[in-house]
Amino acid sequence: MLAIIGSSAFAQNMIKTLPYPVTRKVDTVNTYFGTTVPDPYRWLENDRAEDTKAWVQAENKVTHAYLDQIPFRNAIRQRLEVLLNYEKFSAPSKQGEWTYYSRNSGLQSQSVVYRQKNGGAPEVFLDPNKFSKDGTTSLQGLDFSKDGSLSAYQISEGGSDWRKVIVLNTKDITQVGDTLRNVKFSGIAWKGNDGFYYSSYDKPKEGSQLSGMTQYHKLYYHKLGTSQSTDKLIFGGKQTQRRYIGAYLTEDERFLVITAANSTTGNELYVQDLSQPNSAIVTVVNNFDNEHNVIDNVGSKLYIYTNLYAPNHRVVTVDFANPKPNNWKDLIPQTKNALSVSTGGGKIFAEYLQDATSLVQQYDMNGKLEHNIALPAVGTASGFGSKKDEKEMYYTFTNYVYPPTIFKYDITTGASTVFKKPDVKFDPTLYESKQVFYKSKDGTSIPMVITYKKGTVMNGHNPTMLYAYGGFGVSLTPAFSTSNIVLLEHGGIYAVPNLRGGGEYGETWHRAGIKLKKQNVFDDFIAAAEYLIKNKYTSKDYLAISGGSNGGLLIGATMTQRPDLCKVAFPAVGVMDMLRYNKFTAGAGWAYDYGTAEDNAEMFNYLYHYSPYHNIKPANYPATMVTTADHDDRVVPAHSFKFAARLQEMQRGPAPVLIRIETNAGHGAGQSTQQVINQQADKWAFMFENMGVKW
Repeated sequence: MLAIIGSSAFAQNMIKTLPYPVTRKVDTVNTYFGTTVPDPYRWLENDRAEDTKAWVQAENKVTHAYLDQIPFRNAIRQRLEVLLNYEKFSAPSKQGEWTYYSRNSGLQSQSVVYRQKNGGAPEVFLDPNKFSKDGTTSLQGLDFSKDGSLSAYQISEGGSDWRKVIVLNTKDITQVGDTLRNVKFSGIAWKGNDGFYYSSYDKPKEGSQLSGMTQYHKLYYHKLGTSQSTDKLIFGGKQTQRRYIGAYLTEDERFLVITAANSTTGNELYVQDLSQPNSAIVTVVNNFDNEHNVIDNVGSKLYIYTNLYAPNHRVVTVDFANPKPNNWKDLIPQTKNALSVSTGGGKIFAEYLQDATSLVQQYDMNGKLEHNIALPAVGTASGFGSKKDEKEMYYTFTNYVYPPTIFKYDITTGASTVFKKPDVKFDPTLYESKQVFYKSKDGTSIPMVITYKKGTVMNGHNPTMLYAYGGFGVSLTPAFSTSNIVLLEHGGIYAVPNLRGGGEYGETWHRAGIKLKKQNVFDDFIAAAEYLIKNKYTSKDYLAISGGSNGGLLIGATMTQRPDLCKVAFPAVGVMDMLRYNKFTAGAGWAYDYGTAEDNAEMFNYLYHYSPYHNIKPANYPATMVTTADHDDRVVPAHSFKFAARLQEMQRGPAPVLIRIETNAGHGAGQSTQQVINQQADKWAFMFENMGVKW
């Protein structure tokens, strides 16, 4: 049980004696539009340098010494192990004669892929736990040829976004051809059993291969049995320089669909008719102003999901003979709710967000509404999709107090039945989630879901975690987390606001939190904290704020703008240097959301005045544990290194400033179960200790 006891003697003693490494400073400066900007910790950007490695080791030594002495940390870790030790399944999918699914017996490092034929005994198809001794090499993609006789799987080593691709004959699970290497941000699109399309960049030849820029994506075709070096370039490269290129085939394999973009929002759309030998790649949309994807076809009729003239998205149809937007016809028009779509059983599934929760409808291919799908509660439903000839499909439902449950769905009747229900050692009837709406600084109404144990007294003394993201059109919808049970079952509160910059209310909501409107995101988050405090859910002394990646930027900006707002802060794998983020890996692709310091003087000044790294001034900051990983090649760890070094330098209050650097890990995906448990135990232990709350 958690009890409020005031700051512990241990914490006070450690605060006075924390032996932070002495981080050297350099005279590096940049000049932007006449403004000179010092960057004293620039040297930490060189992740291959020996002095950077020594700094990482020294910081981790301080961090782990602090965490090791928290008396209840092991108890939290043990509780997390109990909570996570339950059987986990993915929804099954039919591939050829076999049905495939993944299963984790409880605490396995990685889930194992099984298969079974005609209801027979399951057998292991792929066991990622055998990929590496420490469980840090993970499965990051598995794609089958149409007849199911071949599969290609991608692996990530140490959490890197760079992948290897291995092809298997599924009959006897033997490897076909050589391993493809240096594949990044790619799906696998099979063309019969002849080969497949994939995308990648040229790997940096100089400097760090983890942090070096990856500018231009290339789409290749790999013919089985040939060397990767002879793979044919299909799209991209010097002729058509694009930062992100994706490709997939329609289910009948008639059309190759290519999407191309230079940022994370908006894409060109191209289609090639593979039924015609040597056919040209046809341009459907030639600009990046909106988003478009072909979701299906019936003969030459294309079904396109788009937000052109529809910020909440719609589905349109057009004949391939004349595919330009002026010929598009509405099939499922835009509504007031943001729309995403999938297909299966010859139907279209419209998955709407209604105040950030799921509402799902089934349509036929002529746009006729057939079923409103009854969900078990208010929450998040996902996974609707199957092949055209299937009569049933599987989807997953969850919310903050509803463990992810797989349902079997009958496409003809619209009826759902429970297929797999997890045996989590947790009683959801003891907890409740409620959605509230609060006003941001400019009066905009923002939704927030607050979850807690029934009967919790709102007296301002409840340990509270406020988590958010607010960017790139990403929607935060209700989802269950075993880690959060540690907080909830001991009287804590978990709160998630849906900030502008996300996609909860479509593209209009997204664009209200980008570039010169990015401050709206921070204001929305600060207002969420103030709402929780004003309404006695918590108080400043019992509030922690948390976010990762773009959410790490959110926490960094909130800390520097309002260091008085909370007691504890967890900026994870954050984008902290807003003047240089576009210099590393694929960071330049984030410019649609952020803008860059090189754009113009106005954009530079806007970024400079909220960039977390540049806005750390001498102040009394909350207890902070920055988290990153040495193999993060998406948001490179230099962001967190520089931010932590400067925060340690500028901290004028008594609270600790730590950086926890995971080794042999990346941006988050593919972590072993033990890595997840250790990371979460450290987070809760740090939070409770610095709130003066005893486990």
